[in-house]
Amino acid sequence: MLKPLSICIAASALFLVAIQQKEFVNKPAEDTEWPEYLGGPDRNHYSPLTQINRENLGKLKVAWTYAMPDSGQTQMNPIIVNGVLYGVTNTVQAFALDAATGKQIWIFGDKSKNGSNTSRGVTYWTDGEDKRIMHAMGSFLYALDAKTGKPIESFGDHGKIDLRTGLPDVAKDKYLVSNTPGTIFEDLIVMPIRLSEDSDAAPGDLRAFNVRTGKLVWTFHTIPYPGEFGYETFPPDAYKNTFTGAANNWAGTAIDRKRGILFVPTGSAGYDFYGGKRKGANLFANCLIALDARTGKRLWHYQTMHHDMWDRDLPAPPNLITVTQKGPDGQPQRIDAVAQVSKQGYVFIFDRVTGKPLFPIKEVTAPKDALPGEFPWPTQPVPTKPASYARQAYTLTEKDISRYAPDHDSLVIKFKGYKKALFAAPSKEGTVIMPGFDGGAEWGGAAADPEDGILYVNSNEMAWILTMKDTPKASEMSNLSPGEKVYTTYCVTCHGPQRKGNAKSGYPSLVDIGARRDRAFVSQIITSGKGMMPGFTMLTAEEKQSLVSFLFGDEKVEAASNATASKKTYLPYQSTGYNKFLDANGLPAIAPPWGTLNAINLNTGDFLWRIPFGEVESLKKQGVPTTGTENYGGPVVTASGLLFIAATKDGKFRVFDKKNGKLLWETMLPAAGFATPSTYAVNGKQYVVIACGGTKLGTKKGNQYVAFALE
Repeated sequence: MLKPLSICIAASALFLVAIQQKEFVNKPAEDTEWPEYLGGPDRNHYSPLTQINRENLGKLKVAWTYAMPDSGQTQMNPIIVNGVLYGVTNTVQAFALDAATGKQIWIFGDKSKNGSNTSRGVTYWTDGEDKRIMHAMGSFLYALDAKTGKPIESFGDHGKIDLRTGLPDVAKDKYLVSNTPGTIFEDLIVMPIRLSEDSDAAPGDLRAFNVRTGKLVWTFHTIPYPGEFGYETFPPDAYKNTFTGAANNWAGTAIDRKRGILFVPTGSAGYDFYGGKRKGANLFANCLIALDARTGKRLWHYQTMHHDMWDRDLPAPPNLITVTQKGPDGQPQRIDAVAQVSKQGYVFIFDRVTGKPLFPIKEVTAPKDALPGEFPWPTQPVPTKPASYARQAYTLTEKDISRYAPDHDSLVIKFKGYKKALFAAPSKEGTVIMPGFDGGAEWGGAAADPEDGILYVNSNEMAWILTMKDTPKASEMSNLSPGEKVYTTYCVTCHGPQRKGNAKSGYPSLVDIGARRDRAFVSQIITSGKGMMPGFTMLTAEEKQSLVSFLFGDEKVEAASNATASKKTYLPYQSTGYNKFLDANGLPAIAPPWGTLNAINLNTGDFLWRIPFGEVESLKKQGVPTTGTENYGGPVVTASGLLFIAATKDGKFRVFDKKNGKLLWETMLPAAGFATPSTYAVNGKQYVVIACGGTKLGTKKGNQYVAFALE
């Protein structure tokens, strides 16, 4: 007897669901979870899950949301282990949720004490029985019970350690926080640290701690000590940390656990924009370093920028990927590689074991012209392949000024007066930084598909103008009040002499700050920092009180003070601030695209595809084609052929076909998702979750995690 068609269809549907659920059951746990920052130790943002695919994307709906107890910029990439999602709020409280429902299980931390910091996530560790969440708040690392969220008393000092442990005494009062998850190797955790970017920065020493006890296990000096490799690349006393510091890893690391190799990208040495006090190539700043994960011993390194004067930190963990290239015998061979994206738009790719570049890297002659007292390095590295995924300043001409700018002619005049040569040094005339200070690539990093060796990276196309000026001498500040002296020393670069800031570039006005914030809040920000602003922990209580009184307009001044307001080394020049090259409407002054999404074949070094990424609504309404926008946060790639990404200023969450860059699906988020999503499966259902905090780039604030699944 024939069965009705509807019954056959229903039976087929049930059979397909059963197959999908069986598929998840048979997969190992790590294939259905997102157990580490950016997906795994390789930092590839990749998942083998296939339930969500090209054919059923139209059925993707919101499965659950979680409202954080605070709001504001959230850069979090949550991890998912054993059906539990672990994340961090805007004010750096760690929490655990049921990954299938979004229901809160526990939350840890005091939002009133850490609201100025940001966090990109937590780290999970287990020996099979003991299960811990390693969570950084400010300068402390906490070990929390993964089930309860309570500190583990046997770790460090009742559940926490100070991340200044192991640094020299001179650094004990200097600014230090950690806002990127640490990397686990056996019973060790290596923690990234964020430092000041001035001459008063603490040293960026890499350190590994025992994850059970909190004890320091090994240290690698990124500014070498006497007798250590690279010591001669800095002035002899640089390691004493009295006039330079940093060269720190703030972006996180990748780990080849099979080989026991830790891959560490580092940032620039302080001060970012003038290196007259730190003559030399400055190892191990701006390096990709391969370390023995057990001992911290250097295996190999490559410096991607010599004597950095442009804040060209390596901005994200590298990707560990296997590529196919022609061997010496002419036959294809598989090579375990490490690929490092950069702010300057280059991908540096090496043999993971030997450090040999897989494509030649040329040392290009750099201009000698610089500020008096500066010593530019004569050459800089540029890979022959892949080509840059972002435009370079030296390629720009007057024709590249945006035709959408209402003040086009005046922008052309300004543009003509700036320096634009490849690796042009900072100058008083103004130097075009393109890609800008935020890249190129940024902390969101790149996704990599281990199946075919394709790298996916989103990029900013914003030009910034770096202008230097003479630093006021002590005698020139002798007539200033104590508070104004502190402001001139530490704050004027970003907020300007009139305290008006630069809102279009992301630096708020401090005029009438007392009408918007109370003293306690401002005092906390001065100490802890906020967003791009570091904390000024080196200020004395008197200096901080004077600065607050100056900002609130009620500083009592009996007479001009001769007291110094700064402990940092005097440098003859300082930047006038982080200034984007914008038109009168606040849009980029250069022609689109202003943001791109790129697919690069690392086997050949060629681009697979490249598209504008993001939209400007005001121009879209005028019929202008997609321009791209600034973007922060990275992509996720799945085995089903999809690329998930939020990141854009326009507040959308998008899914692209990873083979050709075709847009397949998009939706508006409750606030912009300046974060990297995660994907995982629970009970046979695949989810994709994104943190939506907005705030950055002038977007509205948000406080939600949003998870999507098939309806």
